[in-house]
Amino acid sequence: MSLFKRGKTWWIRFTAPSGERIRCSAATEDKNQAQEFHDKLKAEAWRVAKVGEKPKYTWDEAAYKWLMETQHKKTQHDDASKISWLQQFFRGKYLHEITREEIARIGELKLKTTTPATANRLLALIRSIFRRAALEWEWIDKVPTIKLYREPKRRIRYLSIEEANKLLQELPVHLADIVQFSLATGLRRANVTKLEWSQVDMQRNVAWIHGDQAKAGKPIHVSLNSTAMDVLARQIGKHSKTVFTYKGLPINQVNTRAWRKALKRAGIEDFRWHDLRHTWASWLTQNGVPLNVIQEMGAWESAEMVRRYAHLAPAQFAIHARVVDFMFSGTNLTQSK
Repeated sequence: MSLFKRGKTWWIRFTAPSGERIRCSAATEDKNQAQEFHDKLKAEAWRVAKVGEKPKYTWDEAAYKWLMETQHKKTQHDDASKISWLQQFFRGKYLHEITREEIARIGELKLKTTTPATANRLLALIRSIFRRAALEWEWIDKVPTIKLYREPKRRIRYLSIEEANKLLQELPVHLADIVQFSLATGLRRANVTKLEWSQVDMQRNVAWIHGDQAKAGKPIHVSLNSTAMDVLARQIGKHSKTVFTYKGLPINQVNTRAWRKALKRAGIEDFRWHDLRHTWASWLTQNGVPLNVIQEMGAWESAEMVRRYAHLAPAQFAIHARVVDFMFSGTNLTQSK
């Protein structure tokens, strides 16, 4: 059978005149659409074998190959969801027929219901697939120009120490411990809630996040300060494997009603759980910790991600700015230290 079902989706299978066995997903639940795609592929295979045309590849083939080659990506589920949405526009189309104008129209359509950042993630995925098709697979000669939207820079939201203490007082004990540990280490939510005792060394005051648990895919060394150690000490004996628990069970959800009500009682507005990480980085910056050190401690992949905290260190910059004072006064900077 040239067409067969796998689950609800139709698949295509046939042997080309060259002897090559073609087997791919039609990426549709509609049999008529699948048949149309099948006929298109079969006609294309005949022209390549008998007339000597250069093979032409469809968006469907490129998207499928992309998903197969990027199974290691943590965002593959999101990529698959985006590709599924794009099928309504690109299904059965040859890559070389898809123009930048068409892609731009899809971006504008997405922008009507989402933010520029969300629309950009969709456009970036399209661009990545086309780049791989051109530069690695050599399926097309050039990549269509895809312009991204300008994204407004979001202000850094962080807590003062007074706000943090007030929030901790309003939270139930199990959430207060997780919040305080997050503020003490700067770790992301999942790295805290999924932390296991096997990742903690109480004797050396260190913890570690495995590479497959980290956003950047690299292991993270965590130096545990006294605040973090005190929080961990309170968890000892509650669970044999997981550090943070509630009523004897591992905690999976923290953005709960209790969290939101505590924020409201504390008078804290426009604050997300991830802003605890911003708070940690902001406190370190304000107290003179160099940005490159914060980057290493927070496991940010690029320095650009950390530069957004630079404006919070005026005192640190003021010391360096004094170099010009010494130049005009003729004082030797080394001798003045």
